[in-house]
Amino acid sequence: MERRDSAGYEGNDGGRRRFLAAVGAGAVGATAGCLGGLMDGNDGGGGGGGNNSTDVAGQIGSGRSPFGNRGPPGGTSMQEMPDLKGKLTLYSGRGQALVGELIGFIENLYDGFEVKTQYGGSTELVQQIQTEGKNSPADVFYSVNAGSLGMLSEAGRTAKLPKDVLTMVDERFRDPQGEWVGTSGRARSVPFNTNAFDEGAIPNDIFAFPNQKKFDGKMGWAPSYGSFQAFVTAMRLLNGRQKTKQWLQAMKREKIVKNYSDEFLVAQAVARGEIKAGFTNHYYIQRVLAGNENASIGTAFTKNDAGSMFNVAGAAVVNTTGKQQLASNFVRHLLSAEAQEYFAVKTYEYPLIPEVEPLGRLPTIDELEPPADLDLGQLSKLKPTLDILREVGLL
Repeated sequence: MERRDSAGYEGNDGGRRRFLAAVGAGAVGATAGCLGGLMDGNDGGGGGGGNNSTDVAGQIGSGRSPFGNRGPPGGTSMQEMPDLKGKLTLYSGRGQALVGELIGFIENLYDGFEVKTQYGGSTELVQQIQTEGKNSPADVFYSVNAGSLGMLSEAGRTAKLPKDVLTMVDERFRDPQGEWVGTSGRARSVPFNTNAFDEGAIPNDIFAFPNQKKFDGKMGWAPSYGSFQAFVTAMRLLNGRQKTKQWLQAMKREKIVKNYSDEFLVAQAVARGEIKAGFTNHYYIQRVLAGNENASIGTAFTKNDAGSMFNVAGAAVVNTTGKQQLASNFVRHLLSAEAQEYFAVKTYEYPLIPEVEPLGRLPTIDELEPPADLDLGQLSKLKPTLDILREVGLL
């Protein structure tokens, strides 16, 4: 193993590289303006691409954020992890604008390590791996959601991860069979306009919303967006087809909600007062606050239902790789202190290792109350959900 001295330099020959974990050299600067529409544009529901000019290379783990300084992240540093050496092919369902800098940071940390990344939609990449069969060049599959990880696992195309990688995160956020692990998380939430409501006015039961006259015509959702469709899929798995369809019909019949093309637009509309509340992933609210910490938007959560679902992005080793150790150790790096801090301050997601806290005034993962009996791997079963959305007239 290449030695790194206490000053953070590799102890090999002339190609020394600084190990930049937990240095306070600069701000990550992931403001809403930089991110634009970049939040997981490959999730199958829009969100788009674009350029992110923010230079975070050399600043990962700096502890800086738009919300003020954070201390150095806890957890296991990359410095304490096995070195990476050789060529790795990564199929990434997470967009380059979101994770490209992190992947580049890991790649540049080691002499003799190279990552060839193919970006695409998570579902499409799963299908590509299956089509390629035993000749697939993919070593690691990095997914925007647990559903695609479950799909690849069910197809018999994933290898077991080392136990010491799996146990870095809570068992709720990894495959029970040990074939994939979550790397960051997102909670379903209810953004609300703080000039219209206080948090106590927001129901903590997703099925209570159709009966709330105070929301009539003043809520927003994004039916064509992948995250919303995952939420409806969770409702279908938890409550059945009929009850899910009835909820959607009631929300539409009562004209409670307006349609938007993506969930960031919903959060922005809430903050402007155009609508009073909505249904989004939590990080869109954080992005609004990153642009204006005094924005009139708050975050509420339902309890023990699809409205409080906690989904994860994650990674798996493809079972046809000839580089299982290298691939497993790359996945390990996604759970390092530096990577988890990156997810917190750069993408506004929930870190999945307990030593790194989420950004802003958010409850911790343990304070959230997602449905305990939801198998995240089953979120891949999207077709019945799309059928319901079409029947209701939302697609």
